[in-house]
Amino acid sequence: MKAITTMLAALAVLFGLAATAGAETQTTPARAAVLIDMQSGATLLEKNADEPLPPASMSKLMTLYMIFEAIEAGRLSLQDSFRTSAHAASFGGSKMFIREGEVVSIADLLRGVIVQSGNDAAVALAEALAGSEAGFAALMNKRAPELGLTASHFANATGWPDPQHYMSVHDLALLATRIIEDFPQFYPMFAETEFTWDGITQRNRNPLLEAGIGADGLKTGHTEEAGYGLVASAKRGERRLILVVSGLGDTAQRQRETERLMNWGFRAFETRKLFSAGEAIAEADVWIGADTTVPLTAARDVVVTAPLGSIDAARLSVHYDGPVPAPIEQGAPVGRIEIAIPDIPTQAVPLVAAKSVAEGGVLRRIEAAAKLIMRRVVASADG
Repeated sequence: MKAITTMLAALAVLFGLAATAGAETQTTPARAAVLIDMQSGATLLEKNADEPLPPASMSKLMTLYMIFEAIEAGRLSLQDSFRTSAHAASFGGSKMFIREGEVVSIADLLRGVIVQSGNDAAVALAEALAGSEAGFAALMNKRAPELGLTASHFANATGWPDPQHYMSVHDLALLATRIIEDFPQFYPMFAETEFTWDGITQRNRNPLLEAGIGADGLKTGHTEEAGYGLVASAKRGERRLILVVSGLGDTAQRQRETERLMNWGFRAFETRKLFSAGEAIAEADVWIGADTTVPLTAARDVVVTAPLGSIDAARLSVHYDGPVPAPIEQGAPVGRIEIAIPDIPTQAVPLVAAKSVAEGGVLRRIEAAAKLIMRRVVASADG
Protein backbone atom coordinates (compact mmCIF):
# COMPACT_ATOMS: atom_id res chain seq x y z
CA MET A 1 0.00 0.00 0.00
CA LYS A 2 1.51 3.29 -1.11
CA ALA A 3 0.63 6.44 0.74
CA ILE A 4 1.18 10.07 -0.18
CA THR A 5 1.13 11.42 3.33
CA THR A 6 2.49 14.92 2.87
CA MET A 7 0.14 17.86 2.48
CA LEU A 8 -0.98 18.06 -1.13
CA ALA A 9 0.38 21.11 -2.90
CA ALA A 10 -2.98 22.64 -3.73
CA LEU A 11 -4.13 22.19 -0.17
CA ALA A 12 -0.96 23.73 1.22
CA VAL A 13 -2.14 26.92 -0.41
CA LEU A 14 -5.77 26.46 0.61
CA PHE A 15 -5.12 25.60 4.25
CA GLY A 16 -3.18 27.72 6.68
CA LEU A 17 -1.86 26.78 10.09
CA ALA A 18 -4.74 28.11 12.14
CA ALA A 19 -5.27 26.73 15.61
CA THR A 20 -7.86 23.99 16.01
CA ALA A 21 -11.19 24.98 17.55
CA GLY A 22 -13.59 22.28 18.70
CA ALA A 23 -17.35 22.62 18.89
CA GLU A 24 -18.79 22.54 22.38
CA THR A 25 -20.64 19.41 23.42
CA GLN A 26 -24.41 19.70 23.20
CA THR A 27 -27.16 17.93 25.12
CA THR A 28 -30.88 18.09 24.50
CA PRO A 29 -33.98 17.25 26.53
CA ALA A 30 -35.51 15.65 23.44
CA ARG A 31 -36.03 11.90 23.69
CA ALA A 32 -34.30 11.54 20.31
CA ALA A 33 -32.55 14.00 18.03
CA VAL A 34 -30.29 14.22 15.01
CA LEU A 35 -28.70 17.22 13.26
CA ILE A 36 -27.14 16.65 9.85
CA ASP A 37 -25.27 18.85 7.40
CA MET A 38 -26.97 17.97 4.13
CA GLN A 39 -24.10 18.89 1.80
CA SER A 40 -21.47 16.71 3.46
CA GLY A 41 -23.75 14.24 5.22
CA ALA A 42 -21.91 14.85 8.50
CA THR A 43 -23.83 14.21 11.72
CA LEU A 44 -23.36 17.14 14.09
CA LEU A 45 -25.56 15.84 16.92
CA GLU A 46 -27.34 12.58 17.59
CA LYS A 47 -29.26 11.10 20.48
CA ASN A 48 -31.13 7.78 20.19
CA ALA A 49 -31.12 8.49 16.46
CA ASP A 50 -31.86 4.92 15.33
CA GLU A 51 -34.48 4.08 17.97
CA PRO A 52 -37.92 3.34 16.45
CA LEU A 53 -40.38 5.79 18.04
CA PRO A 54 -43.93 7.02 17.48
CA PRO A 55 -43.47 9.75 14.84
CA ALA A 56 -46.94 11.33 15.05
CA SER A 57 -47.60 13.65 12.09
CA MET A 58 -43.93 13.78 11.14
CA SER A 59 -44.56 10.48 9.33
CA LYS A 60 -46.82 12.40 6.94
CA LEU A 61 -43.54 13.15 5.14
CA MET A 62 -43.67 9.57 3.87
CA THR A 63 -47.24 10.09 2.69
CA LEU A 64 -46.10 13.22 0.87
CA TYR A 65 -43.07 11.49 -0.64
CA MET A 66 -45.30 8.78 -2.09
CA ILE A 67 -47.65 11.36 -3.62
CA PHE A 68 -44.79 13.46 -5.01
CA GLU A 69 -43.34 10.33 -6.58
CA ALA A 70 -46.70 9.41 -8.12
CA ILE A 71 -47.08 12.91 -9.60
CA GLU A 72 -43.58 12.81 -11.07
CA ALA A 73 -44.30 9.39 -12.58
CA GLY A 74 -47.54 10.63 -14.14
CA ARG A 75 -49.87 8.48 -12.03
CA LEU A 76 -51.35 11.61 -10.45
CA SER A 77 -51.33 15.31 -11.26
CA LEU A 78 -51.79 18.41 -9.16
CA GLN A 79 -55.00 19.13 -11.08
CA ASP A 80 -56.60 15.74 -10.42
CA SER A 81 -59.63 15.95 -8.10
CA PHE A 82 -61.12 13.26 -5.86
CA ARG A 83 -64.31 12.96 -3.88
CA THR A 84 -63.73 12.84 -0.12
CA SER A 85 -64.74 9.57 1.53
CA ALA A 86 -66.59 9.27 4.82
CA HIS A 87 -63.46 7.63 6.26
CA ALA A 88 -61.24 10.60 5.38
CA ALA A 89 -63.76 13.20 6.54
CA SER A 90 -64.28 11.44 9.88
CA PHE A 91 -60.77 12.02 11.19
CA GLY A 92 -60.20 14.19 14.24
CA GLY A 93 -57.03 15.86 15.42
CA SER A 94 -55.43 18.26 12.97
CA LYS A 95 -57.85 18.80 10.09
CA MET A 96 -58.13 20.53 6.74
CA PHE A 97 -61.94 20.41 7.31
CA ILE A 98 -62.89 18.67 4.08
CA ARG A 99 -66.41 17.25 4.05
CA GLU A 100 -67.68 13.87 2.94
CA GLY A 101 -68.49 13.95 -0.78
CA GLU A 102 -66.54 17.17 -1.35
CA VAL A 103 -64.35 17.18 -4.48
CA VAL A 104 -60.80 18.35 -3.71
CA SER A 105 -57.72 18.67 -5.93
CA ILE A 106 -54.40 16.99 -5.22
CA ALA A 107 -52.77 20.45 -5.02
CA ASP A 108 -55.16 21.53 -2.26
CA LEU A 109 -54.84 18.23 -0.39
CA LEU A 110 -51.05 18.57 -0.43
CA ARG A 111 -51.29 22.00 1.21
CA GLY A 112 -53.84 20.59 3.60
CA VAL A 113 -51.18 18.14 4.77
CA ILE A 114 -48.08 20.35 4.56
CA VAL A 115 -49.45 23.59 6.00
CA GLN A 116 -52.42 22.42 8.08
CA SER A 117 -51.19 18.90 8.99
CA GLY A 118 -54.67 17.63 8.11
CA ASN A 119 -55.29 14.00 8.96
CA ASP A 120 -58.34 14.11 6.69
CA ALA A 121 -56.22 15.42 3.80
CA ALA A 122 -53.56 12.73 4.34
CA VAL A 123 -56.15 9.95 4.20
CA ALA A 124 -57.76 11.49 1.13
CA LEU A 125 -54.37 11.47 -0.64
CA ALA A 126 -53.78 7.86 0.38
CA GLU A 127 -57.14 6.81 -1.00
CA ALA A 128 -56.54 8.78 -4.20
CA LEU A 129 -53.37 6.83 -4.92
CA ALA A 130 -54.06 3.36 -3.50
CA GLY A 131 -57.84 3.16 -3.14
CA SER A 132 -57.66 2.64 0.62
CA GLU A 133 -55.54 3.76 3.54
CA ALA A 134 -54.54 0.15 4.26
CA GLY A 135 -53.41 -0.33 0.67
CA PHE A 136 -51.45 2.89 0.86
CA ALA A 137 -49.71 1.76 4.07
CA ALA A 138 -48.65 -1.43 2.28
CA LEU A 139 -47.13 0.66 -0.52
CA MET A 140 -45.29 2.78 2.06
CA ASN A 141 -43.83 -0.31 3.72
CA LYS A 142 -42.66 -1.66 0.37
CA ARG A 143 -41.02 1.63 -0.59
CA ALA A 144 -39.43 2.45 2.78
CA PRO A 145 -36.48 0.01 2.65
CA GLU A 146 -35.83 1.01 -0.95
CA LEU A 147 -35.32 4.56 0.32
CA GLY A 148 -32.95 3.37 3.05
CA LEU A 149 -35.45 3.72 5.91
CA THR A 150 -34.28 0.88 8.14
CA ALA A 151 -36.19 1.62 11.37
CA SER A 152 -39.62 2.53 10.00
CA HIS A 153 -42.96 0.78 9.62
CA PHE A 154 -46.29 2.32 8.65
CA ALA A 155 -49.82 1.39 9.68
CA ASN A 156 -51.56 4.49 8.29
CA ALA A 157 -51.11 7.68 6.30
CA THR A 158 -51.40 10.12 9.20
CA GLY A 159 -49.13 9.09 12.07
CA TRP A 160 -52.20 8.23 14.16
CA PRO A 161 -50.99 6.19 17.18
CA ASP A 162 -50.55 2.51 16.38
CA PRO A 163 -48.03 -0.01 17.79
CA GLN A 164 -47.05 -0.91 14.21
CA HIS A 165 -46.43 2.68 13.18
CA TYR A 166 -42.94 3.95 14.01
CA MET A 167 -39.90 5.75 12.62
CA SER A 168 -36.45 6.71 13.89
CA VAL A 169 -35.33 10.32 13.80
CA HIS A 170 -32.48 9.21 11.55
CA ASP A 171 -35.00 7.81 9.05
CA LEU A 172 -36.98 11.05 9.23
CA ALA A 173 -33.83 13.06 8.48
CA LEU A 174 -33.06 10.81 5.52
CA LEU A 175 -36.62 11.17 4.24
CA ALA A 176 -36.45 14.96 4.56
CA THR A 177 -33.21 14.95 2.59
CA ARG A 178 -34.78 12.82 -0.14
CA ILE A 179 -37.77 15.17 -0.42
CA ILE A 180 -35.50 18.21 -0.80
CA GLU A 181 -33.20 16.50 -3.31
CA ASP A 182 -35.76 14.49 -5.30
CA PHE A 183 -38.62 17.00 -5.51
CA PRO A 184 -37.29 20.57 -5.65
CA GLN A 185 -40.41 21.55 -7.62
CA PHE A 186 -42.64 20.70 -4.64
CA TYR A 187 -40.39 21.65 -1.74
CA PRO A 188 -41.34 25.38 -1.72
CA MET A 189 -44.80 24.33 -0.45
CA PHE A 190 -43.21 23.58 2.92
CA ALA A 191 -42.30 27.27 3.36
CA GLU A 192 -45.88 28.48 2.90
CA THR A 193 -46.97 30.04 6.16
CA GLU A 194 -50.75 29.69 5.78
CA PHE A 195 -53.45 28.03 3.71
CA THR A 196 -57.16 28.75 3.44
CA TRP A 197 -59.74 26.08 2.68
CA ASP A 198 -63.49 26.62 2.67
CA GLY A 199 -63.06 29.99 4.37
CA ILE A 200 -60.90 28.60 7.17
CA THR A 201 -57.33 29.96 7.30
CA GLN A 202 -54.76 27.99 9.26
CA ARG A 203 -51.15 28.88 9.99
CA ASN A 204 -48.28 26.52 9.29
CA ARG A 205 -47.43 24.73 12.54
CA ASN A 206 -43.67 24.80 11.86
CA PRO A 207 -42.37 27.19 14.58
CA LEU A 208 -39.12 27.96 12.76
CA LEU A 209 -40.51 29.34 9.50
CA GLU A 210 -40.81 32.87 10.88
CA ALA A 211 -37.89 32.73 13.31
CA GLY A 212 -35.48 34.42 10.87
CA ILE A 213 -32.95 31.57 10.90
CA GLY A 214 -33.28 30.44 7.28
CA ALA A 215 -35.85 27.68 7.93
CA ASP A 216 -38.01 26.64 4.97
CA GLY A 217 -39.60 23.30 6.00
CA LEU A 218 -40.67 20.58 6.89
CA LYS A 219 -43.16 19.02 9.38
CA THR A 220 -44.29 19.09 13.01
CA GLY A 221 -45.74 16.21 14.99
CA HIS A 222 -47.52 15.69 18.29
CA THR A 223 -49.41 12.99 20.11
CA GLU A 224 -49.55 12.22 23.82
CA GLU A 225 -47.38 9.15 23.27
CA ALA A 226 -44.86 10.81 20.92
CA GLY A 227 -44.57 14.19 22.63
CA TYR A 228 -43.73 17.23 20.51
CA GLY A 229 -41.46 16.76 17.52
CA LEU A 230 -40.22 18.57 14.45
CA VAL A 231 -38.46 17.76 11.21
CA ALA A 232 -36.85 21.05 10.17
CA SER A 233 -34.54 22.29 7.46
CA ALA A 234 -32.76 25.63 7.21
CA LYS A 235 -30.37 27.08 4.66
CA ARG A 236 -27.79 29.81 5.05
CA GLY A 237 -25.61 30.51 2.04
CA GLU A 238 -24.59 27.15 0.58
CA ARG A 239 -25.14 25.24 3.84
CA ARG A 240 -28.35 23.38 4.60
CA LEU A 241 -28.99 21.62 7.90
CA ILE A 242 -31.60 18.98 8.66
CA LEU A 243 -32.79 18.75 12.28
CA VAL A 244 -35.16 16.17 13.75
CA VAL A 245 -36.28 16.13 17.38
CA SER A 246 -38.84 13.95 19.09
CA GLY A 247 -40.36 13.70 22.56
CA LEU A 248 -40.23 17.32 23.76
CA GLY A 249 -42.63 18.51 26.45
CA ASP A 250 -44.66 21.27 24.81
CA THR A 251 -44.79 23.68 21.88
CA ALA A 252 -42.72 26.34 23.67
CA GLN A 253 -39.92 23.90 24.43
CA ARG A 254 -40.03 22.63 20.86
CA GLN A 255 -39.58 26.12 19.47
CA ARG A 256 -36.77 27.06 21.88
CA GLU A 257 -34.85 23.81 21.48
CA THR A 258 -35.06 23.53 17.71
CA GLU A 259 -34.10 27.17 17.20
CA ARG A 260 -31.17 26.78 19.61
CA LEU A 261 -29.85 23.60 17.98
CA MET A 262 -30.21 24.95 14.46
CA ASN A 263 -28.34 28.15 15.35
CA TRP A 264 -25.63 26.09 17.08
CA GLY A 265 -25.17 23.90 14.01
CA PHE A 266 -24.59 26.90 11.78
CA ARG A 267 -22.42 28.76 14.29
CA ALA A 268 -20.15 26.02 15.63
CA PHE A 269 -19.43 24.15 12.36
CA GLU A 270 -18.34 24.96 8.86
CA THR A 271 -18.64 23.02 5.62
CA ARG A 272 -16.08 23.25 2.87
CA LYS A 273 -15.67 21.60 -0.52
CA LEU A 274 -12.07 20.43 -0.88
CA PHE A 275 -12.29 18.94 -4.37
CA SER A 276 -14.89 18.84 -7.12
CA ALA A 277 -15.96 15.58 -8.71
CA GLY A 278 -13.59 14.79 -11.57
CA GLU A 279 -10.80 17.04 -10.29
CA ALA A 280 -7.37 15.34 -10.31
CA ILE A 281 -6.16 14.82 -6.75
CA ALA A 282 -3.05 12.65 -7.14
CA GLU A 283 -1.32 10.17 -9.47
CA ALA A 284 -0.75 6.45 -9.03
CA ASP A 285 2.14 4.50 -10.53
CA VAL A 286 1.10 2.04 -13.24
CA TRP A 287 2.69 -1.39 -13.79
CA ILE A 288 3.38 -2.26 -17.45
CA GLY A 289 0.94 0.27 -18.89
CA ALA A 290 0.91 2.50 -21.93
CA ASP A 291 1.33 5.32 -19.39
CA THR A 292 3.56 5.17 -16.34
CA THR A 293 1.01 6.92 -14.11
CA VAL A 294 -2.75 7.39 -13.93
CA PRO A 295 -4.45 10.46 -12.40
CA LEU A 296 -6.78 9.79 -9.49
CA THR A 297 -10.00 11.66 -8.86
CA ALA A 298 -13.01 11.48 -6.58
CA ALA A 299 -16.23 10.27 -8.17
CA ARG A 300 -18.16 12.87 -6.15
CA ASP A 301 -17.41 16.22 -4.57
CA VAL A 302 -15.18 15.90 -1.49
CA VAL A 303 -17.02 17.95 1.13
CA VAL A 304 -16.26 18.01 4.85
CA THR A 305 -17.99 19.50 7.87
CA ALA A 306 -16.02 20.10 11.04
CA PRO A 307 -15.91 22.37 14.10
CA LEU A 308 -15.26 25.96 13.09
CA GLY A 309 -11.58 26.59 12.40
CA SER A 310 -10.46 22.95 12.49
CA ILE A 311 -10.56 22.35 8.73
CA ASP A 312 -7.57 24.67 8.46
CA ALA A 313 -5.56 22.09 10.42
CA ALA A 314 -6.60 19.19 8.16
CA ARG A 315 -4.04 16.79 6.73
CA LEU A 316 -4.84 14.69 3.69
CA SER A 317 -3.19 11.47 2.52
CA VAL A 318 -3.75 9.36 -0.59
CA HIS A 319 -3.49 5.57 -0.27
CA TYR A 320 -3.46 2.93 -3.03
CA ASP A 321 -2.08 -0.54 -3.72
CA GLY A 322 0.59 0.08 -6.30
CA PRO A 323 1.92 0.13 -8.79
CA VAL A 324 -1.52 -0.50 -10.31
CA PRO A 325 -1.39 -3.19 -13.00
CA ALA A 326 -2.60 -2.26 -16.50
CA PRO A 327 -5.08 -2.35 -18.12
CA ILE A 328 -7.04 0.17 -16.02
CA GLU A 329 -10.55 1.28 -16.91
CA GLN A 330 -11.65 4.88 -16.40
CA GLY A 331 -13.73 5.05 -13.22
CA ALA A 332 -12.22 1.90 -11.72
CA PRO A 333 -11.61 2.16 -7.95
CA VAL A 334 -7.90 2.59 -7.24
CA GLY A 335 -7.49 3.93 -3.71
CA ARG A 336 -8.79 6.48 -1.24
CA ILE A 337 -8.08 9.89 0.16
CA GLU A 338 -8.10 10.13 3.95
CA ILE A 339 -8.97 13.43 5.59
CA ALA A 340 -7.66 13.78 9.15
CA ILE A 341 -9.19 16.69 11.06
CA PRO A 342 -8.53 17.16 14.79
CA ASP A 343 -11.28 16.02 17.16
CA ILE A 344 -13.39 14.17 14.57
CA PRO A 345 -13.02 10.68 13.04
CA THR A 346 -10.82 10.38 9.96
CA GLN A 347 -12.93 10.42 6.80
CA ALA A 348 -12.11 8.30 3.75
CA VAL A 349 -13.35 9.03 0.22
CA PRO A 350 -12.81 6.50 -2.62
CA LEU A 351 -10.60 7.52 -5.54
CA VAL A 352 -11.04 6.28 -9.08
CA ALA A 353 -8.94 6.31 -12.25
CA ALA A 354 -9.54 9.54 -14.17
CA LYS A 355 -8.77 7.85 -17.49
CA SER A 356 -8.19 4.43 -19.01
CA VAL A 357 -4.67 3.06 -19.33
CA ALA A 358 -3.99 0.25 -21.81
CA GLU A 359 -1.43 -2.47 -21.34
CA GLY A 360 2.08 -1.45 -22.36
CA GLY A 361 3.89 -2.82 -25.38
CA VAL A 362 7.12 -4.77 -25.56
CA LEU A 363 9.25 -1.77 -24.57
CA ARG A 364 7.20 -1.21 -21.39
CA ARG A 365 7.55 -4.86 -20.47
CA ILE A 366 11.31 -4.71 -20.95
CA GLU A 367 11.52 -1.56 -18.82
CA ALA A 368 9.40 -3.18 -16.09
CA ALA A 369 11.55 -6.30 -16.14
CA ALA A 370 14.71 -4.22 -15.89
CA LYS A 371 13.31 -2.28 -12.90
CA LEU A 372 12.38 -5.52 -11.17
CA ILE A 373 15.86 -6.95 -11.71
CA MET A 374 17.45 -3.79 -10.34
CA ARG A 375 15.26 -3.93 -7.23
CA ARG A 376 16.32 -7.50 -6.61
CA VAL A 377 19.99 -6.64 -7.10
CA VAL A 378 19.75 -3.74 -4.66
CA ALA A 379 17.86 -5.87 -2.16
CA SER A 380 20.51 -8.63 -2.43
CA ALA A 381 23.35 -6.12 -1.94
CA ASP A 382 21.63 -4.67 1.13
CA GLY A 383 21.21 -8.15 2.54
